[in-house]
Amino acid sequence: MNRKYIVVLMDGASGWPLEELGGATTLEKAHTPNLDWLAQHGICGWTRNVPDGMHPGSDVAILSVLGCDPKRFYTGRAPLEAASMGVELVPEDVAFRCNLVRVEDGVMKDYSAGHISTEEAREVIELLNEKLSDEEIRFYPGVSYRHLMVWKGGKDSMQCTPPHDITGEPVDDYLPKGDGADRLLELMQASVEILKDHPKCNMIWLWGQGRRPSLPSFEELYGVKGGVISAVDLIRGIGALLGMEVIDVPGITGYIDTNYEGKAEYAIEFLKNKGDFVFIHIEAPDEAGHNRSIEDKIKAIENIDSKIVGKILSWIEDEKVPARVLVLPDHPTPIKLGTHTAEPVPYVMYSSVLKVRGEGAFNERALEYLKEFTLDEGHRLMSLFMGKVCTNCENCPLSSNCQLK
Repeated sequence: MNRKYIVVLMDGASGWPLEELGGATTLEKAHTPNLDWLAQHGICGWTRNVPDGMHPGSDVAILSVLGCDPKRFYTGRAPLEAASMGVELVPEDVAFRCNLVRVEDGVMKDYSAGHISTEEAREVIELLNEKLSDEEIRFYPGVSYRHLMVWKGGKDSMQCTPPHDITGEPVDDYLPKGDGADRLLELMQASVEILKDHPKCNMIWLWGQGRRPSLPSFEELYGVKGGVISAVDLIRGIGALLGMEVIDVPGITGYIDTNYEGKAEYAIEFLKNKGDFVFIHIEAPDEAGHNRSIEDKIKAIENIDSKIVGKILSWIEDEKVPARVLVLPDHPTPIKLGTHTAEPVPYVMYSSVLKVRGEGAFNERALEYLKEFTLDEGHRLMSLFMGKVCTNCENCPLSSNCQLK
């Protein structure tokens, strides 16, 4: 059997110490025997997935985790999601993320419109197309509150703010600014009148703009066929643009109630029959962080440990699979803030064919002593995990000025 590579991405799982937990983080408080076992039999460290000066979104951070330097390849969040949704962008198109939100008394009350159902949201997007689309503007339905708008011949240099960053804040302070913002404001204000009687969403929020990126082929870079599992269009889009197979798993939601076991089962099935690399993304810890729910974040981490990591380790052990496993968050989502930060995150890397003896547990406090050795260019971690080094700087997946030989 070929060597198998499994990455488990616990979105937003790391964070800050909390008084409510006696100074522990949610990752530290969670019961994670499988992650702790990996820490005791693997190699741990820290990686900075968000380059200095870039917004700490999952779009930027997960490009890093998958080996692409965001400073070189990132063009915006929305075009990555467009790739997952099958929305073809031409060079003059600018894609925008279109959230369905609820604003009350001028304050961002809910960035997710109460986690509106996909079916209900589709009706809203159809209504917006009926009322607002024209030769330049078109809306595309996505999942739950996450949708897309494409502006043909549009502008992409305006300043826009993610709505999940401003929960409880006055929205007037964060409306789009700069060249082209007037068109966005026109659409957002028009949506208020259209959705004024809707019970969950009463406005659209446009952000994450960009043009279609050009990402390298993961298979050409690392010599393995890859697959990606996620409920989130952003992650599925990144995988598609890297040439990976997007693996559909029933019952995955992006929330605490997602089908954790299904993600592990479908990943194992893919590795048995189709490819040698799989990227499993779990959004639940990040959503809990945005909602500032300590209980849900701990529960999400424990579910990942028992229902995904544990199941994968059992398969590797039972079938004597030559495998490498990498587990990490993409960025912290501290409960106290309710949004992302750009700080480094811990990782653990395990090989079933190497005998490594570590100690401790997988959490921020246990691994604090390794922080001074943080990998500051997080996009290099994938090459370390895959056992690759750069031999051609012109086509290097690591960075545009890589000097590795």
